[in-house]
Amino acid sequence: MAVRIRLKRIGAKNSPVFRIVVADSRSPRDGKFLEELGTYHPLQKGNNFNLDLDRAEHWVKNGAQPSETVASFIEKARKTAAITAKA
Repeated sequence: MAVRIRLKRIGAKNSPVFRIVVADSRSPRDGKFLEELGTYHPLQKGNNFNLDLDRAEHWVKNGAQPSETVASFIEKARKTAAITAKA
């Protein structure tokens, strides 16, 4: 089973909101998923996503492939965690 970390759309028409989920790559975009890791609000400015970084790293370590967008979220979350750890 190929596992992907990707976005699942839950927002209304013209008001997109996405969940960051772990799902089987064969399941449809808005179909079944294994675990929810966070949310993404593309219309918000600034910090427009939240992500459970520990769980995301756990899934990546166990072979899950993040989508391009989710990979950028993981990198941003790692940078933010590193900055807060220094302070």
